Amino acid sequence: MDERPWQKQYDPGVPFSIDYPPVPLFHFLEDAAKHHPETPCTIFHGARITYKEMNEITDRLAAGLSGLGVKKGDRVGIFMPNTPQFVMAYFGILKAGGVVVATNPLYSPREIEHQVNDSGIEIMLVMSNFYNTIKEVQPKTGIRKVVITNIKEALPPVLAFLFGLTKEKKGGFRVELQQGDIWMKDLIDRHKPEDRPKVEISPEDVALFQYSGGTTGISKGAVALHRNLIANTLMIRSWMTNCEDGKEVVLMAIPLFHVYGMVAGMCFAMRAASSMVMIPNPRDLKDVLDNLQKYKATIYPGVPAMYNGLNNHPDVKAKKYDLSSIKACISGSAPLLRETKEKFEALTGGKLVEGFGMSETPTATHCNPLFGKNPTGSIGLPLPDVDCRIISLDDEVTVLPVGEIGELVVKGPNVMKGYHNMPTETANSLRDGWLYTGDIARMDEEGFFYIVDRKKELIKPGGYQVWPREVEEVIALNPKVLEVGVAGIPDPYRGETVKAWVVLKPGETATEDEIKEWCKDKLAKFKVPTHVEFRDELPKTTVGKILRRELVRQHKEQNPS
Repeated sequence: MDERPWQKQYDPGVPFSIDYPPVPLFHFLEDAAKHHPETPCTIFHGARITYKEMNEITDRLAAGLSGLGVKKGDRVGIFMPNTPQFVMAYFGILKAGGVVVATNPLYSPREIEHQVNDSGIEIMLVMSNFYNTIKEVQPKTGIRKVVITNIKEALPPVLAFLFGLTKEKKGGFRVELQQGDIWMKDLIDRHKPEDRPKVEISPEDVALFQYSGGTTGISKGAVALHRNLIANTLMIRSWMTNCEDGKEVVLMAIPLFHVYGMVAGMCFAMRAASSMVMIPNPRDLKDVLDNLQKYKATIYPGVPAMYNGLNNHPDVKAKKYDLSSIKACISGSAPLLRETKEKFEALTGGKLVEGFGMSETPTATHCNPLFGKNPTGSIGLPLPDVDCRIISLDDEVTVLPVGEIGELVVKGPNVMKGYHNMPTETANSLRDGWLYTGDIARMDEEGFFYIVDRKKELIKPGGYQVWPREVEEVIALNPKVLEVGVAGIPDPYRGETVKAWVVLKPGETATEDEIKEWCKDKLAKFKVPTHVEFRDELPKTTVGKILRRELVRQHKEQNPS
């Protein structure tokens, strides 16, 4: 059998292997500043920061952070939405020799406290509307200094003035700094680019602690080296064969604190010297559409819920927006339905393909070809230099033949070093250089991979095996259904049984029996949900993954045994 059948399916121009330069991640920013100095790096409500300016700002911020005591290997936190300041903070930290720990701004104080203490953050860079939240957790952590930025600092002068009059106080952006804290702007203004610290940073140095989204329990810090991030950025760039350096506009509506937005969005944009249009709130679809049209975005990494939202937006249906600038979109974090893909491609004339990745491979391991075959339900082909196997669930060693279902294991230059402070979990996940993903999958004869489900979310009604995803895919085909989540709930007779949580499309009605009947001729009897609950919305991670365990928790809370 051909060991890498997927390579035959690559688009023309995609290499089988890449020569990775031995440089730190911020090399991409320096290179863009050298070759495309006047190209906008970030665009935010009309305010542009060029690559030359961003390179100089991050040099100055690195000098400022060094002055605050940041040394090589120190973990520095970022607590911000998608704004130019996030990019400044990220590359300023790396240039100072620090390690980035980006935390979800929607986290509760308890979740923030866990990440700060687990990673050992002493300095936190924060958007001002979250300042009070960080000050609340500070006494329970090792944070010794908070660096604050106000969103108006990134706005054009007139908008900044109007924001100060109307929204600054109301939105919680106007704050009084407590003693010892400092404005990021002041930290930058104190220094010149040549003050940047002389820190030797090699590809083997740690660049990032990426905490898993917590879909399977406690959040773990995946430790990524500079070379891991360089490798994955170049893999993604090589895949985008229709992309031209210095000419693309990337719509940054996927959160930058998540490794997907960070690497497939920001780092890719840096490597391609593309302009990033910053969207702080991706749920504001009007803002997404306005920016997409105004700046003629060509690349839009996202999640199926976003593309679905645009497909069904009344102003898009009324043809009030021209989306034809879109060239390529990679969708991740959740299964991309064929209907969503085809509708979005018809609207834009661009390509929308499903990819797959993890915090542990920051970020992508697979993607469907932009121009080749895209089998329904497939996460695509392994990226250049990524090796994959399907391993037996029984002995966790035997490599299974084509078509058989087992655990997906991957190997490549993008695979993390391990989990921070978790030697047992690291040893379980990394074995002989292979990362055990915890995802159940299969590969077809052509090398396309298909995720069956998460290993930990298998439902066992009466000893049978049911993968939630296969039930979700059947229910999602119902024309009345907008979204669906499926999970196992306790059952006194079978131990566990299948439950579906369903969100209907606007204006549609359905009954529990109707959904069950829909499933009966499409699924084995033991896979048909015994319970169906209709909801207005489903709990999700910030990147659009449905939180099945949260649905189960809510069910148990409502139905105590």
